[in-house]
Amino acid sequence: MTHLSSLSRQFPLTRLRRLRQNDAIREILTEHQIKPSDLIYPMFVREGCNLREPILSMPGIERMSLDILAQEAQTAYGLGIRAIALFPVIEPSQKTEWAQEAYQDQGLIQRAIRAVKAACPELLVVGDVALDPYTLHGQDGIVDACGTVLNDETLEILVKQALAQAHAGADIIAPSDMMDGRIGAIRQALEASGFHNTLLLSYAAKYASSFYGPFREAVGSQTQLGKSHKKSYQMNPANAREALHEVALDLQEGADIVMIKPGLPYLDIIYQVKQTFQVPTFAYQVSGEYAMLKAASHHGWLDEEKTVLESLISLKRAGCDAVLTYYAKQVAQWLAQ
Repeated sequence: MTHLSSLSRQFPLTRLRRLRQNDAIREILTEHQIKPSDLIYPMFVREGCNLREPILSMPGIERMSLDILAQEAQTAYGLGIRAIALFPVIEPSQKTEWAQEAYQDQGLIQRAIRAVKAACPELLVVGDVALDPYTLHGQDGIVDACGTVLNDETLEILVKQALAQAHAGADIIAPSDMMDGRIGAIRQALEASGFHNTLLLSYAAKYASSFYGPFREAVGSQTQLGKSHKKSYQMNPANAREALHEVALDLQEGADIVMIKPGLPYLDIIYQVKQTFQVPTFAYQVSGEYAMLKAASHHGWLDEEKTVLESLISLKRAGCDAVLTYYAKQVAQWLAQ
């Protein structure tokens, strides 16, 4: 007995390393995995024909004309990606104070939605509902003479924009503007117009983050925004409890899916939202996150494939059902190898 007691003190009965000793065991016990269908591919569309325009701050990402966009959408679907998100690059001459181009039947995004659905009907198309690509000032809403972003006046245009995208064939409407009440207003309008099955993906907790710079360059809103900011409607990065309040309100107003943006800097928010509400939860691995990973990989400071996959696993582990990421196509290719 003395000998056994001595052994029990000397050696642990539970050795967790037994569960990590070879690839087969590690794979069997893997708790979270990344699949191409977990990824949503953000794509930038512009006017023109047969055009690919590189985005310097986002290596590997391009602004594409409609014909190229449709081809790329088919390629993404072939890799197992089941949804793309469309973002417009609007010509300066079409930007106005009231963002009329956002809801025109023949507007750029509406034509892009139709082109993608014609080329690849099974691919889900997510339409971004926000006004910053369309306004002269680069804000996500209508601005008064004092520079204040007007909430209720903006809702009227967001509703028109959402309906225009639904009529064009968008499967998912994704309001990213952070105006109060916009989910309820859009849901009511969709129901009244017969779009009962159109999903609402709410950017429910979108923070006033410094990680959006490359995106604003990509859609051409940074110049208009200048030294202004979006802190009067996007969330304070220091606040966590407020995110739960925002999510709760959006769910009450009719959101089907909620999203946290950015991704990696807000893993705690993602976790709290998933644990609290147990609803479909997405995250957006934003342009700044992509640019950092690309830059570090380019310099040889990080192994790109391993680091990107680890970052996506961390988002899944925190509670994400899907992730919007500019790496979607590249990750799908890695997974297929």
